Amino acid sequence: MKLYEALARDISESILNGVLQPGDRLPSVRKTSASRGVSPATVFEAYYTLEAQGLVRSRERSGYFVSVGAARLPPEPDTASRPAEDALPIAMSERVFDLLETTMRRDVVPFGSAFPSPLLFPLARLARMMSTSVQQLDPWASVDDLTPGNARLRRQISLRYLIDGMTVPADEIIVTNGALEALSLCLMAVARPGDAVLIESPAFYGALQAIERQGLEAIAVPTHPRDGMDLGAAERALERHRPKACWLMTNFQNPLGSLMPDEKKRDLVRLLARYQVPLIEDDVFGELYFSGKRPLPAKAFDTEGLVMHCSSFSKCLAPGYRVGWVAAGRYTRQLARQKLASTLTTCAPAQGALALYLEKGGYDRHLRLLRHTLASQQAVFMDAVRRHFPHGTRVTRPKGGYLLWLELPGGVDALAVHAAALAVGISVAPGPIFSPQPGFENCLRLNYGHAWDARAEAALATIGRIVQAQMAR
Repeated sequence: MKLYEALARDISESILNGVLQPGDRLPSVRKTSASRGVSPATVFEAYYTLEAQGLVRSRERSGYFVSVGAARLPPEPDTASRPAEDALPIAMSERVFDLLETTMRRDVVPFGSAFPSPLLFPLARLARMMSTSVQQLDPWASVDDLTPGNARLRRQISLRYLIDGMTVPADEIIVTNGALEALSLCLMAVARPGDAVLIESPAFYGALQAIERQGLEAIAVPTHPRDGMDLGAAERALERHRPKACWLMTNFQNPLGSLMPDEKKRDLVRLLARYQVPLIEDDVFGELYFSGKRPLPAKAFDTEGLVMHCSSFSKCLAPGYRVGWVAAGRYTRQLARQKLASTLTTCAPAQGALALYLEKGGYDRHLRLLRHTLASQQAVFMDAVRRHFPHGTRVTRPKGGYLLWLELPGGVDALAVHAAALAVGISVAPGPIFSPQPGFENCLRLNYGHAWDARAEAALATIGRIVQAQMAR
């Protein structure tokens, strides 16, 4: 157990045992650092962890305070999903498009959105970097960086991998128009219409749409809300269906928020290597962790080049720039060809701005503030769910990201909740849009990545009343 984890455990036990009561102030970082003989950074990480667990809250310039005992938080979902074992065609686009339309309206409370608040990002500084990079843009860069992307940006991305202990050459990295293009290009490189792809259950609707768009079939594998895909079930599916690829999110999965442990990631990579099935790893939330260290991607355990690691700056730095990438392993050449044949290149000024921002420094400082904000908002949001939703509601406790998955009491129809909430200006993401087959009818995904204020509190209370009204019928 790391030092910050031990400290967080001790404080957590004090809260659960009633030694620390709601409203009590925790010792200052300096005092705890001195009394425990650890660094201030260790104390901060422990307090961040407690925030992510919903046990403490920070108050600006006042310190950390006990918010609510764990016994009073909504219980977690504790069972894996049970999807049908068949390979299925997908028909999702219309349903998903209806949801996305609502999240584009600023008058709607965006609990159903897949994006955090744009106010969380250093957009003014990025704009200055954009201005500078455009003025310094080499006219030949539009030719030199045509398909793989800006060489300086790819170098900076390669350095980010190195910080995490991974050697990923810049030549293996292809810059894309957001992570979704990277993921779609991966599918195009390894699968053809009619082929099957292994996915989680529930799965990100963008993955389902991409599979549908390319005429592929989906094999949904049981997935646990805490630690991800069931590898035993995955092996049975590999043996039975011989899929052409596996697409999943190992870190803070959308919509569950699950985090696959390192040992399980290693086992996953070994399993897929035995069957020579490529892994398309969607890791857009990897930088939004609440613990002391970024969770490794499955790519870190890949020795055969079978893992195509996809990520983006959209969720953690520059949401409107639409710049993502893929570290494509043995499939680099195939992906470069797919990129050349489809969108050709990615916006040069946006790439230049991001490269300059990363070179100048400040990215990690921004990420620390962003993680702290999201962890604090998660704790407040979960406490509000406890207060406003009926008994029997279960809520995940992600260790990163900004999405919560709610299992509502039996008999509640999430699609009806979605419709009723939208009628009063609130969007939610109903569970059925995350599955290619019937299921998750009583589930919601809610976004806590926007500022918590009186409007958000009232909106969540309204959703709780809608759920209560359904239960009363």
